Amino acid sequence: MNWNDVVAEGQVHIEDYCGKQQEAANGFFALHEATLKPGALDTKHKELMALAIGIAKQCVDCIGFHTKAAKEAGASRSEIEETVSVCVMMGGGPSLMYGTKALEAYDQMDGA
Repeated sequence: MNWNDVVAEGQVHIEDYCGKQQEAANGFFALHEATLKPGALDTKHKELMALAIGIAKQCVDCIGFHTKAAKEAGASRSEIEETVSVCVMMGGGPSLMYGTKALEAYDQMDGA
C-alpha cells in the first residue's frame, strides 16, 4: 500500500464532499481545527490520540491522515510504536494489524 496515495485519494474524496456539503464540511473542519490547536495538550499528542482512535476504529484513511499529521507535528517512529502498543493493549489483534499499517505509513510518509 502506498500511504502517500491513500492520503491523496482521501483528500480528493473529501474535496468532493466539501463541494457538495459545504455547511456540514465547514462545521467538521472548524471542529477539527479547534480541537487540534495546542492547549493543555500539544498538537503532536492530540494527533497521536486521533491516530489511536483511527487504529481502534479500523479506519485506513484515518490512519493515513493522522500518521502524516503526527509526523508533521514532530512525532517520532518510537512515539507511533508506543501509540500502537496502547492500541494493542486495548484492542488486541485487530489493533495490532491496523497499528502496523500506521508504522508502514510513517515509514513511507513524505515530510518531517
